[in-house]
Amino acid sequence: MVQKQKIEEMFDSIAWSYDFLNHFLSLGIDIYWRKKAVSLLRKTAPKKILDVATGTADFAIEAIRLNPEKIIGVDISAKMLKIGKEKIKKLNLEKNIELLLADSEKLPFENNYFDAITVGFGVRNFENLKKGLSEMYRVLDKNGTVVILEFSKPKAFPLNYIFNFYFKNILPNIGKFISKNKIAYSYLHQSVQAFPDGEDFLKILKKIGFSRLQQIPLTFGIASIYIGKKG
Repeated sequence: MVQKQKIEEMFDSIAWSYDFLNHFLSLGIDIYWRKKAVSLLRKTAPKKILDVATGTADFAIEAIRLNPEKIIGVDISAKMLKIGKEKIKKLNLEKNIELLLADSEKLPFENNYFDAITVGFGVRNFENLKKGLSEMYRVLDKNGTVVILEFSKPKAFPLNYIFNFYFKNILPNIGKFISKNKIAYSYLHQSVQAFPDGEDFLKILKKIGFSRLQQIPLTFGIASIYIGKKG
């Protein structure tokens, strides 16, 4: 619970600068990554989508392209959700997207409720990764699809060295200068390093119950899309 509270407070503190820094620090590549992730759901034509750790709702807004009946985004940061709601209102999407303050490890939905679940850069922040993934599995309908977008650790030299140097030394200083919170962007590097990416994450998803699993590396392995089915 202590970790969860710290993460909530951290994201509340950087909420106002979060979108700008995301796009600036990734040179806009994060926008392409989300589009790619959403495109993988096009064939399944989901009617009800859950966006876990929705933040300021970028993933939820992008998923509107799938023409679902309803998208619900959940997050533990009230200030991130407030900005997300403002964006949704500005885009006149209030009937399509609903944002709720909720814990990803205790989702307030019945079993087998959603056709698809998306997560953008959120699973590495779960206090209990397996519990959060199990909750996603529970509320996902049979044969439903999960799409998870998350940072990975590049393996090839010199990209792995450049990636680590940027995340550890440059990004926190830029983040501190703009958001006035260096800890948040130092945490980003720490959380990426600690996250069990690649095959390790696929093994965890398989143990939870997900099947037909696939990892799609993005931009030289800086990020990955993980896709799977329930059952």
